[in-house]
Amino acid sequence: MKSLENQFTVAFYNLENFFDTQNDPHTLDDDFTPDGRKEWTESKFRKKAKKLARTISLIGQDDSTLRPILVGLAEIENKKALNTLLESKSLEGEDYAYVHFNSPDERGIDTALIYHNEHFKVLNSETIPLLISDGNGGRDYTRDILYVHGQLHQEEMHVFVNHWPSRRSGADETNYKRIKAAETVLQKIESLEEDNPNCIIMGDFNDDPNSESIQTLMNSGRFINPMQSLLSPDSGSANYKGEWSLFDQILMSHSFLNYEPDTHSFKKAKVFAPKFLKEWKGKYKGNPFRTFVGKKYLGGYSDHFPVYVILKENH
Repeated sequence: MKSLENQFTVAFYNLENFFDTQNDPHTLDDDFTPDGRKEWTESKFRKKAKKLARTISLIGQDDSTLRPILVGLAEIENKKALNTLLESKSLEGEDYAYVHFNSPDERGIDTALIYHNEHFKVLNSETIPLLISDGNGGRDYTRDILYVHGQLHQEEMHVFVNHWPSRRSGADETNYKRIKAAETVLQKIESLEEDNPNCIIMGDFNDDPNSESIQTLMNSGRFINPMQSLLSPDSGSANYKGEWSLFDQILMSHSFLNYEPDTHSFKKAKVFAPKFLKEWKGKYKGNPFRTFVGKKYLGGYSDHFPVYVILKENH
């Protein structure tokens, strides 16, 4: 086990519509209520929480002796869902806390950051609104970008958790929204009063590593994208109509390639896709095992696999 010492997991996971069962009159969450289209009951909600908690507890288990110390989340409805997740058997007893703000997303799904109190200290946190138009001159209300400034052990970190606008109206038609999201992250980084801030930018970007929005980040010359090589015709983090994508990524500052004492260096990047997270038979064999397909309840986990990086603390 000695080789795994001082190695830490940083992960991102899109939880696929992790709603509680209560109807929020201010959002479009009616499908996820007991009387709604999906017949979303307390029992199904708790079952999903239990499964997601187990998954999170196991991410990076081959590369670290600890549970993940930072986990960015997308598609989580509210604090009740977060609390239920952290109180589930697989995670209870771990000293986890979280940062979460309600976002203006019309469906009421947010991003959040779970962190391990023993390893990460939050100095401050805020949401960065993504100000984009809907094409008709109005504002397109989408997820805010979650920004958390903290200390990983003794090293300062700036963590951005993203869930960029979807491709629902077409990849090309919505491309400008995701480019704007990339520019918004860069503006925030440029406003920081540090020469070379340590940044971790994670999320479901709704774009692959070679897409224009991700390249907008990369062209700033600030980052490495260790996820780049994880996308192939046979693998990714999600699968749509038989094609793999890697919308889930974790980008990092060049500073993670240093090996100075009291810093963290990048070790490896992976998609976490164990057998239990996959469809095990039929034409979707090998794809993420989802909670729903349309209205049909499958009882799976998510339509995305988690992704993670391993950081090594240098002494």
